[in-house]
Amino acid sequence: MCDRSLASASILTLGLVWLVAAPLAAQTVAPGRTEWGHPDLQGTYTNKTITPFERPKEFAGKEFLTAAEAAALEQANLADVADRDERTPDDIVGNYNQHWFDRGTTVVGTRRTSIIVDPRDGRLPSLTPAAQKKVASPAELRRLDKARNGTGLIDTWEDLDLNDRCILWPNAGPPMLSSAYNNNYQILQTPEYVAIVIEMIHDVRIIPLDGRPHVAPGLRPWLGDPRGHWEGDTLVVETTNFSDKMVIRAANNTRPSDALRVIERFRRVDADTIEYRFTIEDPKTWTKPWTGEIPMTRIAEKLYEYACHEANYSLPTMLAGSRALEAGRR
Repeated sequence: MCDRSLASASILTLGLVWLVAAPLAAQTVAPGRTEWGHPDLQGTYTNKTITPFERPKEFAGKEFLTAAEAAALEQANLADVADRDERTPDDIVGNYNQHWFDRGTTVVGTRRTSIIVDPRDGRLPSLTPAAQKKVASPAELRRLDKARNGTGLIDTWEDLDLNDRCILWPNAGPPMLSSAYNNNYQILQTPEYVAIVIEMIHDVRIIPLDGRPHVAPGLRPWLGDPRGHWEGDTLVVETTNFSDKMVIRAANNTRPSDALRVIERFRRVDADTIEYRFTIEDPKTWTKPWTGEIPMTRIAEKLYEYACHEANYSLPTMLAGSRALEAGRR
């Protein structure tokens, strides 16, 4: 009787195991894929690098560094950072504690001499004649630089750009470019959307994948209006409808026109790396499109909320302080 009971129990147990295992086996997900079959880009990544945005003149005609040249550049960067920490009390105005910077210490893995890959010279194309007329004079640029770093007076709230006011930082994108710090991103996916959480200013890009049209031309979100789709294993995102206050800081603080269109491509090249490639099209601003490429490398750390000076409370005090200083000079 006991043996018969044990046998019955064993059969029942095996049956339950089979019932549980069968649906699990049917739900097996291919490596590197989501449950619904898209390439799995999810995770936390950084794009920090010391590779320059444009190719330096000393590397003209040279697309890639040798291993020795890359090592020398990285060592020179470390030495430069260490030297900048040697400040005396009378020259710290406008400077920033190096402890808070996180620009990275290495060049990109390909050892490319610039983030820009097209044009082939690694340099931005020329501005159109209309765009050149909008460029501020050298004197105005110097005035704005002093106003923004605290060594000069500010005349209006417009002297401070979006990142000064903690509204939007250039590495939020698109294009998403390495900046001074907080160069970290978290990618989340569903069958219908991709979301990119940006550490800097704690923005989120929500990208629909359902083929919906862009919003009306009069709607101009800070991060533009993105639409995504898959081309094989590459996520392609097209963004239009940018705010007229948006600037591409790396591109000489150029403010694009209302014709700006950014095409981004995210392609997973290994378990820890996404190849991020972007193309800028704006025929009113540049004489031809240009393209950049920067790797996004997986990191183990989590993102935490980035807090800045909410409510822009610094702006009234800066304006009041500037007016008080002007009054004292009269």
